[in-house]
Amino acid sequence: MILNVQELGFFYRNHSVLQKIAFEVNHSEIVAILGPNGVGKTTLLKCLNKILTARRGRIFLDGAEIASLDTLEIARRAGYVPQRVETGRLTAFDAVLLGRRPHIGWDISERDLRIVDAIFSRLSMDHLRLSYIDEMSGGELQKIAIARALVQEPRILLLDEPTSSLDLKNQVEILSTIVGIVREHGIAAVMTMHDLNQAFRFADRFIFLKDGNIHFHGDFDAVTSDIIEEVYGLPVIMGMVGGVRCIVPGLCPCEAS
Repeated sequence: MILNVQELGFFYRNHSVLQKIAFEVNHSEIVAILGPNGVGKTTLLKCLNKILTARRGRIFLDGAEIASLDTLEIARRAGYVPQRVETGRLTAFDAVLLGRRPHIGWDISERDLRIVDAIFSRLSMDHLRLSYIDEMSGGELQKIAIARALVQEPRILLLDEPTSSLDLKNQVEILSTIVGIVREHGIAAVMTMHDLNQAFRFADRFIFLKDGNIHFHGDFDAVTSDIIEEVYGLPVIMGMVGGVRCIVPGLCPCEAS
């Protein structure tokens, strides 16, 4: 087990956002956190690496309680990819190299450079190496952020809507790469997502949040159209197309009239 969340609760001021959240993530596993806007998906993800501090509960990351870990040690264990990436006058290579900071001693080593080189190649980003990130598109910036998290060599990846700025081809390529790295290195990934079809295609298990609670937690075989309608307020049709899991939204109540 890489991540163990026990009875987590989070409040903004006196408003409860998350209540009694409990789940585990194992080696070589990808978990998708799903639910409508404003339900607390990003808040939960930020609690998992102490960007936000939970009011209640305990979180164990690779065997250690995160409350006892400093920022550097958390960064060695968890790679975080936010929704929005800050820019600056850095080349893409230097921006990704910053992901090695938790491991760098007095100087950058040949190993650090080789790891960055390998990720650029794996993500098909070689053409971006010397480009400045403040001149990049949103999709290119998203790939830089994912690359920076991967070079940390974390035990778990925490990705907040990692494909939100990417076109369809890049979505599939990036998610396929994340799956490959998770399986190959025996790490784990937790992703917040809005696209249920991409989640069902690439994740192993799903956590549906509703009203600050876990409404459903399980694999694809246990997900039903009723569960999705209860969470999103919209009927759906579930099935397989060309061997790929998919859902199709049904009629919205506003369309019925």
